[in-house]
Amino acid sequence: MYDGPVMPITDKGKAKRPLGVIDYTLAKRALIRRAMSGMLSTFEICDAHPELMRAAKHVGEPATSDCPVCGKHELMLLAYVYADDLRTNSGRVWSLDTALRMTSQFPDASCYVVEVCTACQWNHLTEAFVARNAG
Repeated sequence: MYDGPVMPITDKGKAKRPLGVIDYTLAKRALIRRAMSGMLSTFEICDAHPELMRAAKHVGEPATSDCPVCGKHELMLLAYVYADDLRTNSGRVWSLDTALRMTSQFPDASCYVVEVCTACQWNHLTEAFVARNAG
């Protein structure tokens, strides 16, 4: 997960729009628990789309933890930003820092951070950052 500031600072030291953070750790734990108990197969949870796998290999940033399914060190983080003002760049994959900066700059922006294992094709939404008004 991204450990940076929730409210990015501009070059002039002025704060940008605050971001609302949604953490999906509990949903991830529940899914892993169901798989480990046999209620789901690893084929059902390790189903990353080929485009997601390609993005993970070429754009992804290494995560600080190992894959929760296969235990390998191949877990990557991807960030997707959606905003009307981004036009054709909406929905594109970005580095985590760039994605957070962009999300704070556009009033209708949302950033989704996805973890992907390039070994077993595990994928899960880890966090979402939504631009919001401070008051």
